[in-house]
Amino acid sequence: MAKLQIILASTRPGRVGLPVARWIEEAARAQGSFEEVELVDLAEVGLPFLDEPHHPRLRTYVHQHTKDWSAKVAEADAFVFVMPEYNYGYSAPLKNALDYLHHEWAYKPVGLVSYGGVAAGTRAAQMIKQVVTTLKMTPLPEAVAIPFVHQFIDEDGNVSPNDVMLSSAKAMFDELKRVSEALCPLRETPQPA
Repeated sequence: MAKLQIILASTRPGRVGLPVARWIEEAARAQGSFEEVELVDLAEVGLPFLDEPHHPRLRTYVHQHTKDWSAKVAEADAFVFVMPEYNYGYSAPLKNALDYLHHEWAYKPVGLVSYGGVAAGTRAAQMIKQVVTTLKMTPLPEAVAIPFVHQFIDEDGNVSPNDVMLSSAKAMFDELKRVSEALCPLRETPQPA
């Protein structure tokens, strides 16, 4: 059973990311490319700033929050990061969440849903590609970039996507499934520590 995790990267109060992440989750479920879709909210995960004494490559985690995070990430076959752009970069909670682990991310594709103002979070999306490739993840060119994100959120706090957002999401989910299947043999081969 292929599992997609949608990771919501914004943790600050009043964030716009929650309705965006809920829309992406709903779109992923409706498309049906993955048998299981889970929304993982970094605000709920609540990882402290990296506090493990050993390098993540060793997998000698001492804190329960790290062991829980490791198990959660290991469950997934593919990811979507729903991410804002802060000062031309991605959020610190997302970087922290990535840095906690190493092997658990490897050989899994990641789609990026970025949002913001005129640049639609695309500068942050470009920046994170360097990090995820170092973790042996495969960032996809197919992505969803939402400019002036507030215009797509209605008074009830729901996203009303336009045709470009819908077609971009479909293309991203299709490619996530294809790449996830292609990388499956690599995920099944144990990695050296």
